[in-house]
Amino acid sequence: MPLSNPSTDAPPALLDPGDGSDLTPVVSANLRRLRVKRGLSLERLAKASGVSRAMLGQIELGQSTPTINVLWRIARALEVSFSALISQREKANTTVVLKRERAKLLTSQDGSFSSRALFPFDEPRKVEFYELHLKPGGVEEADPHPPGTTENLTVSAGSLALVVDGESFLLSQGDAVHFQADVPHEYRNTGDTETVMYLVMTYA
Repeated sequence: MPLSNPSTDAPPALLDPGDGSDLTPVVSANLRRLRVKRGLSLERLAKASGVSRAMLGQIELGQSTPTINVLWRIARALEVSFSALISQREKANTTVVLKRERAKLLTSQDGSFSSRALFPFDEPRKVEFYELHLKPGGVEEADPHPPGTTENLTVSAGSLALVVDGESFLLSQGDAVHFQADVPHEYRNTGDTETVMYLVMTYA
């Protein structure tokens, strides 16, 4: 469920928690913890992720809020799930109600693609559930996710042109698809109405 940006070091586009909280310090703490745990310097992580050392340093210091695409690149380099970078551990609760008005909304820089997390951001997860919206004419290019990652996507409204590793698939309302997401993939809305999708992402 990545949100891409032409430049990995472009101005933030960004992470909108939707509940008034700021994810910047959460990402900052998680990035430093995971990088140190893996024994990676900023230089080595920059080389592995394609994100500049300067940008990584700013993120760790809480001086910059990364774009969604930058976070995906970092997560892939660290071999962790996306939620591992944006989760803030809270007291466990067997039942969690996620109010729509408090949803954590992730939006692409041009605003054509948005994603709402339908799971608590309380800890890293192997399975993530999202509601996606793609405006008419919108295109979302996704970098490969960590090896073994799969996506199970269903189109709730509108239509979708999905490209997986160069192969194209056309989906209409009610259609579903399951594919390996550790290869380049792309979502395209070639219709004249908004496409609404539900995505289950499973990490190896």
